[in-house]
Amino acid sequence: MVRKYLEKNVYEALQERLKFIFEEFDNIYLSFSGGKDSGLLLNLVLDFQRKNYPKKKIGVYHQDFEAQYTVTTEYVERTFERIKNEVEPYWVCLPMATRTALSNYEMYWYPWDDKKRESWVREMPDKEYVINLDNNPITTYKYRMHQENLAKQFGRWYRISHDNKKTVCLLGLRADESLHRYSGFLHKKYGYKGECWISRQFKDVWCASPLFDWSTEDIWHANYLFGYDYNRLYDLYYKAGLKVSQMRVASPFNDYSKDSLNLYRVIDPEIWVKLVGRVRGANFANIYGRTKAMGYRNVTLPEGHTWKSYTMFLLDTLPVRLRNNYAKKFNTSMNFWHKTGGGLEEKTIEELVQHGYKIRTNGVSNYTVSKKSRVIFLDKIPDNTDDIKSTRDIPSWKRMCYCILKNDHACRFMGFGETKEQRKRIKMIQEKYKSVEDMNYGV
Repeated sequence: MVRKYLEKNVYEALQERLKFIFEEFDNIYLSFSGGKDSGLLLNLVLDFQRKNYPKKKIGVYHQDFEAQYTVTTEYVERTFERIKNEVEPYWVCLPMATRTALSNYEMYWYPWDDKKRESWVREMPDKEYVINLDNNPITTYKYRMHQENLAKQFGRWYRISHDNKKTVCLLGLRADESLHRYSGFLHKKYGYKGECWISRQFKDVWCASPLFDWSTEDIWHANYLFGYDYNRLYDLYYKAGLKVSQMRVASPFNDYSKDSLNLYRVIDPEIWVKLVGRVRGANFANIYGRTKAMGYRNVTLPEGHTWKSYTMFLLDTLPVRLRNNYAKKFNTSMNFWHKTGGGLEEKTIEELVQHGYKIRTNGVSNYTVSKKSRVIFLDKIPDNTDDIKSTRDIPSWKRMCYCILKNDHACRFMGFGETKEQRKRIKMIQEKYKSVEDMNYGV
């Protein structure tokens, strides 16, 4: 992809996109996580709406995951109280399946689980716009449904409850956050009227990411320039010395956040005590998540085992559902490296050849930004590649075993993308219940 620079800044481009959205869509709501990106987008959208479309009210959707820093809760509440009279506020606290990377016996935990009220990390927010099991109007909600499916079904319900007219959800997603997101914008198949930053969810329900080309520096510059309120958790993260990539406002138990679990003990000790009792494995992840004890190079092999045999042993100890999850991903990975091939650096390829690995190149990898050479392994997948300076991206049984040891259910360490797996799960759920669109919700 060749970058094309426009004679306008990202703020000016955003204003044009918002004008396009407000003219094209009848119903508009914004997904507000409490993070820096969605927080800024909310402020910018409201400024635009007040100035240009004062009669058009937007919805604001917040999906509450229960376990979070107190300062995040305070920011969310502060924001809703400030805007509640000029928007349609939806603060959703419903039981939902949320993936955890802390335990080999719990693939999911359930925020706001009505069967575990005594162990909730915090009390249910007491506001008139808070949605829970006692007052839930979202007719497309299914008890303990997957978190991503809940977010999507809210969009469907929002359209139904607003005269079934064309609806769009505004997201604070940005391309520079990850290669996966960059590729998502680059290879958009169902863009709205040719726009890569707008994608179709359901019939007459779309998602738009008008900040897709903003950088992290743009986000903070805008907050400073306009004097917007933001989540003060980022100040605490900065003082703690975290990298920008580590400053996430998300469930503390997923793959992205578990390595910084130890910060809860320092920043928010009262919440930390409750986190330990909420999901199995939280304290273990805090102790070992950022130490060499669980580092790839430092993982030791039990006596009498190869990495392949140790992987098989660990698989046998897992619950059937989780075992099958890992086995499916491992088989997919091995087939990929035997038939298609993955992108590797030229130095790594040279080193593999020098050490006697039987490989061949297979063109150029489309999964890499720099168009690395695609490499196929001709022999069986190696037990380990510790003799190679950089083991990154190279397939091995040790790499597969490490995913199990780290409770990496999505196998991100092996290069699997979360979004693709999420789509598969959502599709399975939708097929199970057939078309939700055809159901009678009494709306």
